[in-house]
Amino acid sequence: MKIGNRNELSEALKVYFIIGSPNCKDNPAQVLQEAIEGGITLFQFREKGTGALTDDKKVELAKELQKICREHQIPFIINDDIGLAIALNADGVHIGQEDEPIEEVRKKIGDKIIGVSVHSYDEAMTALEGGADYFGIGPVFPTKTKEDAKPSNGTKLIEELRDRGLSIPIVGIGGITAENAGSVIQAGADGVSVITAISHAPSVTVAAQALRKSVF
Repeated sequence: MKIGNRNELSEALKVYFIIGSPNCKDNPAQVLQEAIEGGITLFQFREKGTGALTDDKKVELAKELQKICREHQIPFIINDDIGLAIALNADGVHIGQEDEPIEEVRKKIGDKIIGVSVHSYDEAMTALEGGADYFGIGPVFPTKTKEDAKPSNGTKLIEELRDRGLSIPIVGIGGITAENAGSVIQAGADGVSVITAISHAPSVTVAAQALRKSVF
């Protein structure tokens, strides 16, 4: 799915769902299908953590999830794995501070979407100058999903970047639920990103619907 401009990207970031097989209690394809029914607006494939698939099995799952996204016009982003994103012609990639420089990633993937995790104003400026299309900022609230997650910092950085006049699309991540998502949007984020708030919910579809209501 081609996203033509910043406004379209801002809309696509509203309900940003991330999973890999370790984050799912059920089949990942089923979880994604139900999340789409509930109204997610963008999907990131992040195959990391204990028991994560590798090699051909990882590629196979990525292709299956990408096919579902394409059928429903949902942008399909891949976390970190630039080679896989190129091989599958994904809609974009999301990289962290420990990954290769954004300038190198941009050379490899052309005009695809690049999201960058940032934790400070300086990191944000470096990412912006390097050609980032959006920032992932967090953890906003405490989270157990990422083993190496930094301490939660609330919405301070989101507010600081907006106060300093940055208009780049921002998605908040980390410990976000339907109950607290509204505060992240009020702070200046365009959308919220979740993993277990949807994937571990009793009903994936209902959880996605609730999150959608809280940000639209």
